[in-house]
Amino acid sequence: MKRSRIWFAVCAMFCLVLSSCGGDEQFRKETYPVSGEVYVDGQPAAALAVRCINVNGLDAEHPTTSSTFTDEEGKFEISTYESADGVPEGEYVLTFQWGKWDLSGSYSGDKLNGRYKDPKASQHPVTVEEGKPTDLGRIDLTSK
Repeated sequence: MKRSRIWFAVCAMFCLVLSSCGGDEQFRKETYPVSGEVYVDGQPAAALAVRCINVNGLDAEHPTTSSTFTDEEGKFEISTYESADGVPEGEYVLTFQWGKWDLSGSYSGDKLNGRYKDPKASQHPVTVEEGKPTDLGRIDLTSK
């Protein structure tokens, strides 16, 4: 019991140190919730990578990336700075990759054969408006 308390204290301290190293908060952009769910061939797709790519390209001065993974039910909430915090205002397209996690913690491969990875070919536009959550509903993809 004492060992678990020490471990918890060490983990809590580590998290505090990391959160204080967050960089320049003054450049943090306001984000708005973006959620949805992904089905592949009619079934919920678990552990599928969802990336939100700005159509105007990466902000050179204060770049951000927005992405997430689907849960067991295929549902997702996109993250930019922290879990499920949303996406900055703007015009985006979604890309999808359905890979696997290996023992080293790497995510690779694509059961969708790269069909949905190219932002230039994306058929999934997203408009994020100031002050409004965006529910994308159900997104249906195919593996073939």
